[in-house]
Amino acid sequence: MNPNVIFLNSFLDVSEETFEKLTSISTFRKLEKGYQIDKPGEVPDKIYMLISGMIRAYLSSEKGKEYNKNFFMPFSFVGSLTALIKKQPSKLTYETLTECKVYELSFEEVTRLCAEDIHISNLYSKVLERVFIKYEERQLEFISMDATERYLKLRKKISGIDDLIPQYHIASYLSITPVQLSRIRKKIDKN
Repeated sequence: MNPNVIFLNSFLDVSEETFEKLTSISTFRKLEKGYQIDKPGEVPDKIYMLISGMIRAYLSSEKGKEYNKNFFMPFSFVGSLTALIKKQPSKLTYETLTECKVYELSFEEVTRLCAEDIHISNLYSKVLERVFIKYEERQLEFISMDATERYLKLRKKISGIDDLIPQYHIASYLSITPVQLSRIRKKIDKN
């Protein structure tokens, strides 16, 4: 079975007809490492289904410091959802950390199809539910886990993360310094 259908079925059973409708409004793209799909100050109009590679979402301070909000692995939907829904400029940058393969979809077309097709509307609702659940889980991690526990959970979630993502990106995601992360890693390796 097509892995893209399997991914969509993880939200809701998707018929071939529904899959074909979504395919008709999507464009397959290969993105180079370092490509920014959404940038602060720009109003986005696309959402992406990531099928290979890794993307990060981050916020830049006025002084240029970057704060990683999220890492996206295959298979996931990627895009500045708040900016898309509100039709306002994104506050985050979405950037490829590796070469990526994605399906690009017009958010306007997706919402149009939602209005016309209950199956696509239900799928959209399930995707939004998953986004909310992941957001809440991340918030709970910050209030209930220390940095070591958050790092171990991230390593479990993203196999081989230390080889995939620079240490300073991981540290930023965990809201610690690279030095703190280095100490945590040494302590874990010792045990």
